[in-house]
Amino acid sequence: MEEKFNRLLFIPIAAVLFLMIGYQYVCPADSNTCYFRSADKGLFQRYSPGFELVYTEADEDLPSKITSKFNFTERDLDRHVDFNIRGDDVMVFLHIQKTGGTTFGRHLVKNIQLEQPCDCMPGQRKCTCHRPGRAESWLFSRFSTGWSCGLHADWTELTSCVPVVMNNPPAEKGPPNFYYITMLRDPVSRFLSEWKHVQRGATWKTALHMCDGRPPTQDELPACYSGEDWTGVPLADFMSCPSNLANNRQVRMLADLSLVGCYNMSSVSELERGRVLLASAKANLRNMVFYGLTEFQRKTQYLFERTFGLRFIRAFTQINSTRAASVGISEKVRWRIEGLNALDVELYEYAKELQRQEERGGGGGEEEEQGKGLEEVVTTEDYSSQVVRW
Repeated sequence: MEEKFNRLLFIPIAAVLFLMIGYQYVCPADSNTCYFRSADKGLFQRYSPGFELVYTEADEDLPSKITSKFNFTERDLDRHVDFNIRGDDVMVFLHIQKTGGTTFGRHLVKNIQLEQPCDCMPGQRKCTCHRPGRAESWLFSRFSTGWSCGLHADWTELTSCVPVVMNNPPAEKGPPNFYYITMLRDPVSRFLSEWKHVQRGATWKTALHMCDGRPPTQDELPACYSGEDWTGVPLADFMSCPSNLANNRQVRMLADLSLVGCYNMSSVSELERGRVLLASAKANLRNMVFYGLTEFQRKTQYLFERTFGLRFIRAFTQINSTRAASVGISEKVRWRIEGLNALDVELYEYAKELQRQEERGGGGGEEEEQGKGLEEVVTTEDYSSQVVRW
């Protein structure tokens, strides 16, 4: 009897020992590859020692995984607007670097069916986009008004500057309605594309970065390089600069920076800064009447046409062969880029889910049938460096 009892006791003990040995094999003591969530919502976690902060929320998966559900209101999903091009409505394009904005911007001035098309003279960078019968512009963008609020002005800059720049003669019905639009892109692809662009000599150093009425000081935004540019920078060096604005660029350019003291990193903790910026970027994205995704060109075209009631002359194209797409990186480097851009990763998943729900909930009849199957379009890792030319 005692021998039988000992055998029964041995089985659970052996099972526990087996599990402990297996856990040590999968998750060694000196590794951070296995970790558990904290009860504190919105904590920053690390992929591995020495790597970047990764933003997660308690009810969501890691940012590298697709978040399946977000809570959106009916107002969030209803983006149809009665855009009055003859009246005082103004479309404002927030152009984030390396998101396909150059191509999309050219679509706006050269590819929309309009009663009075934009006048684009050969050899000139800007087009004249006037309302029918009035010498006033209905479009604020790089290819219509130029960089009137600064090179690649962000949400903080545009919302302060555009009402002043576009202050047309007062209308009887009040001030213009400003409809903000933008393009977003897969954060890893966008980051690599910016690295390749900077490696070829781009700097954007003339950007103003205005916030609360002033640009950042050199101490608040130190340069990542000495000399005229960062030509030839290796990827490792590009990732190592803590003040590199390529990190989480999409969240920063869509958020209200005045909420966190602009570029003064000592005004709030890094954790709180990330929380506030991400929440602000999400809110501003929800309030935009339209945004497109670089990886889904046909869907971007369809949603723009449905939102504004305008039609493009030629269909958008998806181009797969690009410089960034040719960059081969290891899984470890990809994890590090995702860590550097953890806020962008979450924002992009949020944007994709919002767009999926918007597509399912909006439209009807022929438009709804037209939108079916757009999620199955061929995607690409890089589109912005391939400019469609007419």
